[in-house]
Amino acid sequence: MQHKTTAALLLAILTSMFTVTVNAKDPINSSFFGNIAIEGYDPVAYFQQNQAVEGSKKYQHKWQGAKWNFSSAANRDLFADNPEKYAPQYGGYCAYAVSQNTTAGIDPHQFTVLDGKLYLNYNANIQEKWQQNRDSFIKQANENWPKVLE
Repeated sequence: MQHKTTAALLLAILTSMFTVTVNAKDPINSSFFGNIAIEGYDPVAYFQQNQAVEGSKKYQHKWQGAKWNFSSAANRDLFADNPEKYAPQYGGYCAYAVSQNTTAGIDPHQFTVLDGKLYLNYNANIQEKWQQNRDSFIKQANENWPKVLE
């Protein structure tokens, strides 16, 4: 009987050692890229050039615990002066995913700038779906954010 008790105790200890605790998600989608937001793309360029432009570590700014890369010192300074104006909605997570009460990564080339706000999406298929009912998805994502991070 003691052998079974010892085995059960050992199993419980091993299980607890390998149990993964689910923690809240980071408010900025940056953890998979060395703590760099938007996979290193310049958030200001979406507004000024209406395209995804890779940033450089040379023009980096830290905000909300993440590193943000920019294609120029001017863009970095614009962001630093008013990060809420340029930062993507929902911490840079996929806007469609947030509307579905979850989070997902993004493809920096799948974006929408609407009413002075930047929305990013997971891939081209999700971007197409997003565009079909964008206003409704934004409304739902706004209701889900930031609770979806819990």
